[in-house]
Amino acid sequence: MIRLSESAPSLLDRRALNRATLARQLLLRRDERSALQAIEHLAGLQAQAPNPPYIGLWTRLRDFRFDALTGHICERQVVRCAAMRSTLHLLSAADLLAFRPLLQPVHARGVQAAYGRQLAGVDLASLASAGRNLLDAQPLTSAELGRRLAERWPDHDPQALAQAVRAQVALIHIPPAGTWDSHRPAALATAAHWLGSPGIEAATPEVLIRRYLAAFGPASAKDVSVWSGLTGLAGTLKQMPDLITFSDEDGAVLFDLSEAPRPGPDVPAPPRLLPEYDNLLLAHADRRRMIADAHRAKVYTNNGIIRACVLIDGFVAGIWKLFSTDAVAQVRIELFHDDVRKKDRLDLETEAMSLLMAASPSAKTREVVFGTLSS
Repeated sequence: MIRLSESAPSLLDRRALNRATLARQLLLRRDERSALQAIEHLAGLQAQAPNPPYIGLWTRLRDFRFDALTGHICERQVVRCAAMRSTLHLLSAADLLAFRPLLQPVHARGVQAAYGRQLAGVDLASLASAGRNLLDAQPLTSAELGRRLAERWPDHDPQALAQAVRAQVALIHIPPAGTWDSHRPAALATAAHWLGSPGIEAATPEVLIRRYLAAFGPASAKDVSVWSGLTGLAGTLKQMPDLITFSDEDGAVLFDLSEAPRPGPDVPAPPRLLPEYDNLLLAHADRRRMIADAHRAKVYTNNGIIRACVLIDGFVAGIWKLFSTDAVAQVRIELFHDDVRKKDRLDLETEAMSLLMAASPSAKTREVVFGTLSS
């Protein structure tokens, strides 16, 4: 296969990158994949809260049913576990078992940065073994695990002890944790205990890179690192002869799969509702392919929340929130500008009402409310 010249790679402007990413994210048109197939195609869904993965799949898939994802979780085909960036994701069981060993340095680095002082003097291998034994005997919440570990290491912070086990051992959130509207502390089990030993090989950096590019490319080495948490990937990317290269508007080298979709910049992008923490807004170092710098502070909050977003013409154009009681379900949409086309407003209203039907089927009243976000 001929690799494009790195001395003068073809230019992909911001709109071209936007459309390429939307195509891979199943956001140019709703896809026919099953929930499990989509989760694997997307290399996992950010799952810090239980509801966003459901909405993330609903906005990407045709005829998605919430109970289908719940079924996959309860049947152990999909798991909620710390993975990329050491943050909670929903992944297929196969992907978790393949990805987690490769991502282990990310978890080790994270717990050392956050709890290194509290863990001074603790033999981490012994701690991990103790944590495995406790969790294989019975599921425990993180707080319960910390208290049990503190019986053996009484001079150390229970939370730090539990987090150190989480960093060394893949811990599954046992359902109903991770299912729609489940908000109680999760009971934990080890992946080995929950999933058994299906003999899945650990992914190589090359495999993880290809999975990332299939879902988020074209992308730079820094983009891959931001998504995964792994460092030192530039050399690996340069040594993968099957990848092709492009350049962005700032001259950065972007790598890609030759067969991946790269639709033209003028391909229509329908309005979409993205959930909180959607990986589309977390998977690149340079996020201008999806959101203008002027709007970042309205979406990325100081306390680490990534707000649910409105996409218009492929770019973030507002935020939204779902409010639901037994009587009333409402989607409130706040746009960044009030000059949005009437057709886009109508399409957004249709999207929001469809979401209310799926997310709040028992509500007696459903409504969509528009506003303009004050600067």
